[in-house]
Amino acid sequence: MSDPKSDPPFKGRIQVYTGNGKGKTTAALGLALRAAGWEYRTFIGQFLKGQSCGELAAAAGLAPFITIEQFGREGFLTIEDTPEEEDVGRARRGLDRCREALRSGEYRLVILDEVLVAVHFNLLTEADLLEFLDQKPDDVEVVLTGRFAPASVIERADLVTDMTEVKHYYARGVRARRGIEK
Repeated sequence: MSDPKSDPPFKGRIQVYTGNGKGKTTAALGLALRAAGWEYRTFIGQFLKGQSCGELAAAAGLAPFITIEQFGREGFLTIEDTPEEEDVGRARRGLDRCREALRSGEYRLVILDEVLVAVHFNLLTEADLLEFLDQKPDDVEVVLTGRFAPASVIERADLVTDMTEVKHYYARGVRARRGIEK
């Protein structure tokens, strides 16, 4: 490995992983793993998620380099659900916590997992998210994940990947599997 001190100064970017295909959270977690390999710290705020998943256990083993906090209730809101006031409060507190991590100087990478879905469900506004991005320090990379990325966020981002579903076994009734989807 090269000496990170010989690298050019770090300029943090804004990345978006969106679309209907699988892999948005997985891609963001891959970045966190890569950053941990260089002993950079990552904060991951998971919106709408409150259930046990493999990344929580893995992050515990990679502490202090990866920190994950969940801001959702157990389970996951779907498009058919009507969000409750509790969901709005959790999302707002989650964004506040992510802002705190963003501005703390402790983290090289801040990931807001499923935040784009939180905006789509009106738990947060586009303006809330854009204001968050306005506060990004130059030396912090920010990753936003979730379906339904608004045009304003796509415009603001430096990198946008649209995960396109070509074929998915979920359509054949295969449930989320431990170690693969959860």
